[in-house]
Amino acid sequence: MSGRTDAMLGRSGRDRVSEAVRAAEATTSGEIVVLVARQAGLYRSAPLVLALVMALALPGPLILLTPWSAASIALAQAALALVILLAGADSRLRLALVPRSIRRSRAHEAALREFAARGVSRTRGRTGILIYLACAEGHAEIVADTAVASRLPSAAWSGAITVLLEALRRGEMESGLVAAIGQVGTILADALPAAPGDSDELPNRVIVLD
Repeated sequence: MSGRTDAMLGRSGRDRVSEAVRAAEATTSGEIVVLVARQAGLYRSAPLVLALVMALALPGPLILLTPWSAASIALAQAALALVILLAGADSRLRLALVPRSIRRSRAHEAALREFAARGVSRTRGRTGILIYLACAEGHAEIVADTAVASRLPSAAWSGAITVLLEALRRGEMESGLVAAIGQVGTILADALPAAPGDSDELPNRVIVLD
């Protein structure tokens, strides 16, 4: 786990989040899974694309504004591309090169992928809920299985997502997750109240991905 993620959600924090999941599920037949990812994507192509674009754009201004030879301009192109590629080796700088729309799209795809991979769609009543948080992208998403989605619109989760992201920006991931889980539990309790014989089908522990 990255140092930043670990600092915001250590062992005691994970235990507190797990307890919040258990408490929320006590009032509903819904099954809540919480997954925190340090980063949804690696974006390795971003520095390469930028280096190529900038290197191709560089000769025009140099030809117009300098007396440089073709060889000097070619060296300047290579040097610029190298600087961009070296800067892109740092994950934070690399992420900054990626447009926000692409970061959000990548995080959305990761949430859907994790929903399937973690078995959230395999509960008996199709009542699984994934609370997904991508820290680097600053993106949170709640993915609901069919029995939940048929009763609740996606807009029902907007308040919980807002609370979580505001807490993340303050560096208070743990409290944000606990608050979001509480809100999700309240919403689920109204739409899918606990029924006799309900069992805990999915682990309550928070999943953390480096």
